[in-house]
Amino acid sequence: MDSSSLMRRYLTAKGTMDRLAEQEPIALEANVDTSLPFVLVDPSKRFQTIEGFGGAFSEAAACTLYRLGPKNRKRILKAYFDPANGHGYSLCRTHINSCDFSLGNYAYAEVDGDVDLKHFSIDRDRQALLPMIREESSVAGESIKLLASPWSPPAWMKTNGQSNRGGKLKPEYRKAWADYYVRYIREYVKEGVPIWGVSVQNEPAATQVWDSCVYSAEEERDFVRDHLGPTLKAAGLSHIKIIIWDHNRDLLIDRVRVAYDDPEASKYIWGAGFHWYGPEKFDNIQMAHDAWPDKMLIFTEGCQEGGPHIGSWHLGERYAHEIINDLNRWTVGWIDWNMLLDETGGPNHANNFCSAPIIADTINDQLLFQSSYFYLGHFCRFIRPGAMRILCASTRDDLEVTGFLNSDGSIAVIVLNRTDEERKFSLKLPGRLGVGLAPAHSISTYVWQS
Repeated sequence: MDSSSLMRRYLTAKGTMDRLAEQEPIALEANVDTSLPFVLVDPSKRFQTIEGFGGAFSEAAACTLYRLGPKNRKRILKAYFDPANGHGYSLCRTHINSCDFSLGNYAYAEVDGDVDLKHFSIDRDRQALLPMIREESSVAGESIKLLASPWSPPAWMKTNGQSNRGGKLKPEYRKAWADYYVRYIREYVKEGVPIWGVSVQNEPAATQVWDSCVYSAEEERDFVRDHLGPTLKAAGLSHIKIIIWDHNRDLLIDRVRVAYDDPEASKYIWGAGFHWYGPEKFDNIQMAHDAWPDKMLIFTEGCQEGGPHIGSWHLGERYAHEIINDLNRWTVGWIDWNMLLDETGGPNHANNFCSAPIIADTINDQLLFQSSYFYLGHFCRFIRPGAMRILCASTRDDLEVTGFLNSDGSIAVIVLNRTDEERKFSLKLPGRLGVGLAPAHSISTYVWQS
C-alpha cells in the first residue's frame, strides 16, 4: 500500500506510557462504516496561515536553565527547539524590562529623566536571558520570530513612580518611551537576536502588585498613532509588527475597535494579542476577525496559575482545548508563557507561582515533563510555519478537532477527547475514509500526504 493510502497516528493518553508516541498506521479506504461519528476533512477549503508556535523566554526561565547541569540544559533546548526530535518552536516571546517572572524589578534606563537614553543598558539581559535565546538559535538552526512585550516602563516615566502596582505612562514621556523601543530593538540586533514584533503593553487593563502599567483603549491608540508607529517608521523599523491589547479575550472587541477604527493608528497595527485568563470567550476572537479581517490575531500568553501543578493531566487538556478553539477562530500564532520554571513554580519576585511544560527540580538536577509539554507537541510538531488551516469539523462535541495543510503537502488533524470514554470515529476525507480511535483523556495527531 502506498504512503498516500496510509495515515500516521501519534498519541498521548492518560493512564498509558504513550507520549507523542507513533501508533500503527491507519489505512485509508473507499468504504468504511459510516454509521460512526465522523471528523470531516476538506483540504480544498483553506483559511489562515500559521506564523508558528512557541513559548516565552523569561529571566526566571533562563536563570532556572543555568542552575541545571549541561546535560539537562541541552535536553531542554532540544526538547523545545530541535525541529527533528523536539517541538521545533518558531515563534516566541520575551519581556522588555522586568516582569513578575524576573528576579526583581529592573529597567534598561534607571536614571531619572534620562529621556535621551544616555544610560540605556541591556547588561542585565546579558547575564542569562540573552544567552538562553542565543542557545536556542543554535539548536533550532535558524532565528525564531521573537515578540517583545513590556510589563512596565521605567519607574521615572510613570505616574506612580514605580514599576509595580499599575500607574500610567506620563504624557511627557511618551516620545522617550517610543524611542526606548527603538533602542531596545537595535541593542538586541547587536546581540544577534532580531525582534519580530512588539506589543504596546502586557495586560494594560490590570493593576498588578508586580510590574504593570495601565492604558485605556484611547491611550493605547494615541501612543501607537502619535509615537510608537511613527518612531519605528522613522528609525527604519516599519517591518516590526505592532500588537495591541495583549490581554484577555473578554475585552478584546471593546479594546481593539478603538484603535482599528482610527485610520491613522490602524495603519501601524499588525494585529491583536490575547491571553486565556478569565472567561474563555472564544467567540470574541471570531468576531474580531469578522469585523477586521485584515488584522491578525495571536495568542501571546497562557499558563496554569497557582503553583507548579506537577503531574496534573488537566494541564495538557486545558492547553489543547484552548489551542483548538483559538486556531479554529483565525488565530495565526500561539505562544505559551514560561518555557521552564523550578520546582516551586518560580522564581517570581511577586510570589505569583505558576506551572510550565517543563519543571526543573533544581535540587536534584532533574527534569519533570508535564502533560502540557506533550499536548503542545501535538500542534507545534505537526503544524509548521506556513501551514494553512483547512476545513475540519466533528459531528460530536466531545471530539474537538482542527486540521492544517503544511507547505510540504502533509495534512495534520488533531483530535482531542477530554471525556472518560473511548471514542471510535471515522475520518472522512474526499473520496476516502479511515477509522480513528480517541482513548479517554487523550490527544491524537493524524498525518498523511495530500
